[in-house]
Amino acid sequence: MAAQIVEDVRQASAEPSWLAATRRVAQVAALHAAAVDRDARFPVEAFEAMRRERLLSAMIPAALGGAGLTLAEMARICETLARACSSTAMVYAMHQSQVACIVDQGNGVPWQREMIARLVDEQWLLASATSEETIGGNMRTSACAVELVDGAFRIEKLAPTISYGEHADCILVTARRSPEASASDQVLIVAPRDSLVLEKRGGWDSLGMRGTCSESFRLVAVGREEQILPVPFAQIADQSMLPVSHTLWASVWIGITADAVNRAHQFFRAQARGKPGALPPSAGRLADAVAQLRMMQARLKAALDAASDASSERIARDARDTCDFDTPLGASLSLASDMNTLKLSISSTALQVVQETLMICGMAGYKNNTDYSVGRHLRDLFSAPLMISNDRIQLNTANLLLAQRTPATGRI
Repeated sequence: MAAQIVEDVRQASAEPSWLAATRRVAQVAALHAAAVDRDARFPVEAFEAMRRERLLSAMIPAALGGAGLTLAEMARICETLARACSSTAMVYAMHQSQVACIVDQGNGVPWQREMIARLVDEQWLLASATSEETIGGNMRTSACAVELVDGAFRIEKLAPTISYGEHADCILVTARRSPEASASDQVLIVAPRDSLVLEKRGGWDSLGMRGTCSESFRLVAVGREEQILPVPFAQIADQSMLPVSHTLWASVWIGITADAVNRAHQFFRAQARGKPGALPPSAGRLADAVAQLRMMQARLKAALDAASDASSERIARDARDTCDFDTPLGASLSLASDMNTLKLSISSTALQVVQETLMICGMAGYKNNTDYSVGRHLRDLFSAPLMISNDRIQLNTANLLLAQRTPATGRI
């Protein structure tokens, strides 16, 4: 026993500080997960803990005051949080995708640099408003437009969902560049809470992910031109938002699945102890569920490696001041299709695996508030194929593959 305690202490001391902080936040999130789901309320306690641990700025480079964690490390945080509370993990993942947009694309603008400093100092929570009533969930088009006069802007948007909008310190808003611009000629506006008005137009009584509080709002924001990121939204989406959001969402879904598989494993072991010498009838299902989970984790690792390679190549091109036409078109198309297929595969497989864990646990998994309950896991994962509809992503991917002339990379 003493040797085990010494080993536990040794492992804990060797653990990175950010991972130890994540585990502390996960403990808080787990305590309140059932209430967050039951009451469809924002996970306030978990985010108070995150602010104390300074995890909201974890992906911001150290030179700008953050922890400078890699995307793979951020994925580890999301998976750990998701094992405790799905809504907490998903809000955190969505926040980090917005952080990436500002850090990657706005760092050269003084106003944006001050914004990043405030985010670090005050541990701001960032949200996004990309959906719109007249265009649905297609974030690559906008109906609303920026009204810009003498360096000052105004924007009004009817958003069917702004996840955790009431609890965000800043919202990133997509819009057409001007009233004359086409629907796809978009910009991204950084709107701190003191520069916008949110008028709630609908609630959030959902099947799952109830703590994300993805309510409907009329949003009106005003401010200075410097709050508009200087590059087109299409570039921001491809280079920053897409790889970060899809990898971190996948991490969340894998974390939810891993917790359900762990519950099924514990149930299986309890069954086996009750009847020594005979495997429970669910043995094959459990083996398949574990194998599928391992495949999901391997698929995510491949995508994280691809995103890291693409980021390194982009940084190298920027250092050489290489023009866009020198960039292989196939490389960017390949990354986009890889991120899309990651989202498609993990969102579908996670749901299938958790359905298998329900079959393994039987009524003990079907009932709420048992050690083997997986109902919340299942309900939360039904949102996965809907977060940017898989049907829309399939069509997008097919168009990318049609345009992609380079041979397959060999990645899964």
